[in-house]
Amino acid sequence: MISPRGLALNEGFVVSHGGRLMDAPLRPEQHEDPRPHYQAIFDALPDAVLVIAEDGVISLANTAAENMFGYTRQELVGQNHRFILAEGFRDGFERLFASLRRGHGTADGAAGHHPFETYGLRRDGTEFQGEVACSLLGSEQGASMTVAVRTTAHRKEADAGLREAMSLLSATLESTADGILVVGSDGQIAGLNDQFVSMWGIPRELLATHDDEAVMGFVLGQLSDPATFLDKVHELYTHPTAESHDVLEFIDGRTFERYSRPQKVDHQVVGRVWSFRDVTPRRKAQEQARQALSDLAAQAAQLKAMAFQDPLTGLANRKLFHDQLTEALHGECSAAVDVLLLDLDDFKEVNDILGHHAGDQMLIEVARRLRSCVGSEDTVARLGGDEFVVLLTGSQDAESVAACIVESLNVPVWIEGAMLRPSLSLGLASMSQDAVVASELLRHADVAMYAAKAAGKNRYMRFEPEMMTALVQRTDMEAGLRLAVDNGELTVNFQPIVSPLLESVTQFEALARWDRDGERIPPSLFIPAAERSGLMSAIGTHMLQESFTQLRPWLAGDPRHSLAVNVSGTQLKERDFADGVLCLAESCGMDARQLVLEVTESVFFDPDEHVIEQLGCLRRAGVRVALDDFGTGYSSLGRLQDLPVDAVKIDRSFVSMIRTGAEKLPILSSMINMAHSLGLTVTAEGVETAAQAAYLTDLRCDSMQGYLFSHPEPETGLELAILRSADAIDALEELRLKR
Repeated sequence: MISPRGLALNEGFVVSHGGRLMDAPLRPEQHEDPRPHYQAIFDALPDAVLVIAEDGVISLANTAAENMFGYTRQELVGQNHRFILAEGFRDGFERLFASLRRGHGTADGAAGHHPFETYGLRRDGTEFQGEVACSLLGSEQGASMTVAVRTTAHRKEADAGLREAMSLLSATLESTADGILVVGSDGQIAGLNDQFVSMWGIPRELLATHDDEAVMGFVLGQLSDPATFLDKVHELYTHPTAESHDVLEFIDGRTFERYSRPQKVDHQVVGRVWSFRDVTPRRKAQEQARQALSDLAAQAAQLKAMAFQDPLTGLANRKLFHDQLTEALHGECSAAVDVLLLDLDDFKEVNDILGHHAGDQMLIEVARRLRSCVGSEDTVARLGGDEFVVLLTGSQDAESVAACIVESLNVPVWIEGAMLRPSLSLGLASMSQDAVVASELLRHADVAMYAAKAAGKNRYMRFEPEMMTALVQRTDMEAGLRLAVDNGELTVNFQPIVSPLLESVTQFEALARWDRDGERIPPSLFIPAAERSGLMSAIGTHMLQESFTQLRPWLAGDPRHSLAVNVSGTQLKERDFADGVLCLAESCGMDARQLVLEVTESVFFDPDEHVIEQLGCLRRAGVRVALDDFGTGYSSLGRLQDLPVDAVKIDRSFVSMIRTGAEKLPILSSMINMAHSLGLTVTAEGVETAAQAAYLTDLRCDSMQGYLFSHPEPETGLELAILRSADAIDALEELRLKR
């Protein structure tokens, strides 16, 4: 505690080292008054210092006192000291003053009273705890008491931090799964946790005796090798800074890991900390694992063989094929390396119709035939599913092998009483300067295989760089389609369908158009790409909504007007397609009876019965279904009466047979008459000349569509398309009257 003795308290007085105020007049020879310096020293004290007269009035206060209590010096001086003390502590200084006076002159009195705790009161009403030191101050004016005050808030924070740290340390020691023992340098136990007591099973009454030797004897009695335990202890105490880790085996079969580190305080070793961990369960698990590995060792040879073999066909698997392909590519540069990648066409139908067991039988037969087409030095592998690959090394004519494979697999095979004719698409790629990496050569074969599929299946094709270009273009197109809707690149054009009987446009067919970077992409290119990439659903919904919205005014003008929209088999496979179409039509204010969905005959051959159910649901709601490209399907005439359709659209290839109008085309008349006999309406596509229109009108064709009437037009060109169609109808009528 800083003492106020020896400091100037007011003008003309100096506190002597004896605690008395002495007159200190300035000598004439002094050029400077020293009292301001004493006052500056008094104000520089870090503790709050007050001088209190015997009547309790404050006569002096320093700057620290102003800051501590929140009053100015002028507000403190002349006031009774009681107003800066908390309630209950205001009488203590009076008793203290009397005590100091009684002890004045003694050593203890001169030194002042021992510091004590009290509570002060700030100007804002808040209380604080402080430490106070007082001493008696004598002068000619009478006795006073100097009071030095220091806040003790920092001590509370330090004490709280220490208690918190000790609590955390205690909680940590008790929560750990390890048993902890702390032994001092004198060999006496300094501390331990409950886990240590529990692990070693030490009785509480034994610990209460504080007999460390007895505790040690109890511990040693449980160990299989107590001598080694003691040797390690003696070794560590011989080398106080050493660390240790060893394993203790117990008589009862338990196993502990023992860790030991020196305990240091200010870099001085004061003891040693021992940590014990029960690893018995881990040791047992390790023993079980070793036994399991020993059991598996007997099967190692079999597993090694299976790792490179397809379990169904006995062919090499993907891993072995890649290893051998890589080895072949790094062999002699003059040796030819060819990869023939193939998969079976429509293999899924075998599994769906005859079951997976029949499918497995076909795969086994395909593997047998493949092996018969290649030499013993070549590799035949099954990559997975119905995908196979052949590696030829040193072959003089890889294309002959490919042709042999196609021919061999085309031979029918009988499986469970059914005759099946396997069909495959095969891609051939050969090593060249541009393809010397295994993955690249296999990729080239894959590209060629898909080119064979696109060319009609059941054939082989050799890889050409142009195929890769086409693949890149197809991939780029699919990527562009993903952004086409958001970018506003997909639009709808409408082509009128006219009725010769009504002599007017009765229907518009909505046709999707894609303008990308100023170039119009044909639907024949982007529609298949949309189906492959899974974008057909989003594009189809967008086209339906645009068609419903743009054609709504025209449809509302006459209930006989209708809108035809093409729908792919991909859309019909969606479980909620029918509900989505009906909800969309309702939200756009369109009558479902004015909607015609055009589908191709292939959708009716889909094994998924849900497709037919979707069409049935739509027809029950009033939507009509038209069979597009009629006459080009598998068995249209024979199956027409079984199909859930309301109309047929004769393919343009039949209409193109009409050149002069004088031809005899019984196939056309038969198609129209058969459709009418089944209650179906007929629309002819691709009508481009008046002669074709007149011929079809004479055959009582219900409606016609083609460039004769109008090209497809956007929404802004609908009126123009209707006018052109009217002109064409008038010209048609004039032609018929002349004949």
